[in-house]
Amino acid sequence: MKQLILRQGDVLLIQVAALPANVNPVECKDRCVLAYGEVTGHAHVIEARHVKAFSDHPTFDAGAERFIQALEKTALRHEEHSPVEIPPGIYRVAVQTEYTPQELRRVAD
Repeated sequence: MKQLILRQGDVLLIQVAALPANVNPVECKDRCVLAYGEVTGHAHVIEARHVKAFSDHPTFDAGAERFIQALEKTALRHEEHSPVEIPPGIYRVAVQTEYTPQELRRVAD
């Protein structure tokens, strides 16, 4: 399988063949938030009806190992970015980090 990698701002979706054994389903209400913009308050979101969310923690918060399963073709949306089309499949959700001599930190959107 050719690995598909999708990016929108600081959010990276990396297609995987299967879910790892250590993750469990978590509920996303109306929308599944992959990341919040610290500066603007905007969010990277997918409508919850199009995906299932999985995490190694009880919630789908940043810092947990997170995955989504796109049940059908859908879009990752953000107020300041063009939508990113997501084909059906399973994806690991990664938030990009940047190196500074003082620390590794999340990329601010």
